[in-house]
Amino acid sequence: MKKIYIYIIISFFILGCTKDLQELNIDPKNPQTVPSATLFSNAEKNLVDHLTTPNVNINVLRLFSQYWTQTTYIDESNYDITTRTIPDNVFNRLYLGVLKDLDETKVVINKEPIDVNNPNAEIERKNQLAIIEILNVYTYQVLVDIFGNVPYTEALDIENPLPKYDDALTIYKDLLSRLNTAISNLDTSKDSFGPADLIYNGNTQMWHKFANSIKIRLAMRLADVSSETSAITTALNEAVPNAFMSNADNAIFQYSKLPPNTNPIWINLVQSGRHDYVPANTIVDKMNTLEDPRRMLYFDGNIKDDNDNVIYKGGIYGASNSYNNYTHVASQVEAPDARGILMTFTDVSFFLAEAAERGFYGSSSDAIAHYDLAITESILYWGGTVENAIDYLANPDVNYNTASGDYKEKIGTQKWLALYNRGFEGWTEYRRLDYPMLVAPDGAQVDIVPTRYTYPINEQTLNPQNYQAASSAIGGDLLTTKLFWDKN
Repeated sequence: MKKIYIYIIISFFILGCTKDLQELNIDPKNPQTVPSATLFSNAEKNLVDHLTTPNVNINVLRLFSQYWTQTTYIDESNYDITTRTIPDNVFNRLYLGVLKDLDETKVVINKEPIDVNNPNAEIERKNQLAIIEILNVYTYQVLVDIFGNVPYTEALDIENPLPKYDDALTIYKDLLSRLNTAISNLDTSKDSFGPADLIYNGNTQMWHKFANSIKIRLAMRLADVSSETSAITTALNEAVPNAFMSNADNAIFQYSKLPPNTNPIWINLVQSGRHDYVPANTIVDKMNTLEDPRRMLYFDGNIKDDNDNVIYKGGIYGASNSYNNYTHVASQVEAPDARGILMTFTDVSFFLAEAAERGFYGSSSDAIAHYDLAITESILYWGGTVENAIDYLANPDVNYNTASGDYKEKIGTQKWLALYNRGFEGWTEYRRLDYPMLVAPDGAQVDIVPTRYTYPINEQTLNPQNYQAASSAIGGDLLTTKLFWDKN
């Protein structure tokens, strides 16, 4: 009997120790279950960080857009994106850092208990799921616009590590459909994520405007796809009355003055103490010619002439440049709390100017009004004045009635200028509108500005069958292969 008691005591001791040891495996700083709000905030920040960062391992599109050029290390200005495996990094960040977090947010939301004390809880959950869809659409459009065909219907499935690549146009059509559903599911009279939403603070009215603005962008990227004319017109008629109406609607991420939530530009250009970039002569020369009032807002006044007047001198694009000999990036661009941008009213206005010229929405006179408004709002957003805008638009080389070229040249050039510091959008609109006429540097790996990223090396080695099928479908996995919407 005494032995039985001893065994019981030992058993309790072992069970107690086992429980204690299991608790030691729980890291309080890395919880196994993450709240949906935290996952959503992280996805938002990861998306904006990716589009904003100038880190040469991740985002070199300010270079492809010829907004900036490099000083010492010039590989990426000459279109080498394989040495640093940039396409692999883009895939990982957008699929795992954004789309997977959004997918997990949706899973957790559907598992979280409804707050019985909140009479709007069900509606708020539906709003949250709709907003997740809006960011899903935004992110997939970025992926398609960078690569062409990408994993879509089989993406994010842990049971399928070798997903097929879907046709880019088919993805675009489905994104429009998903966006329509998300828009219809939003109840703009109710809340969503509240302060966990780092873009609109849970304001569903603003998300409704943002979704409709994305819809305009999706539609206009299809502008040269002749089979989609009817769909474009329908999308614009539905979206325009409900889209951004002023700069107050812009989809903006406000970074903090204090780490770890500072703007990635500050981290890479100021905190690091590195001097890897200067504004490129391509954009600086163009703005000098036009006497663009945004020069003092885009660039620093560190270069002066013999009379002590500020002048703007861009580094030679694609060449090795001395940092001290050229104009620098403006302090407001490098500020730790500079804003990250997903989309603006200026974007929408330029799209509508083009839509009017193409006969999709409005008349030719509307094109002028939208063009003028786009430029004015860009100048105001950057800190200029209405007077600056009036003077600039009076310049015969800027005024829509007298500037040279067709509507693509007028809109394309001014849109490229307005999209400064947003490398992805600047590069994408250049590819689509073919203006301004950017030229590859002499030492570049290809003789034109790249029209896409090549697929990740990991995909070539680990998912070869689907990689080969995708490469064949788009006409070859090359930097110079044009995407389906790049018709000229």
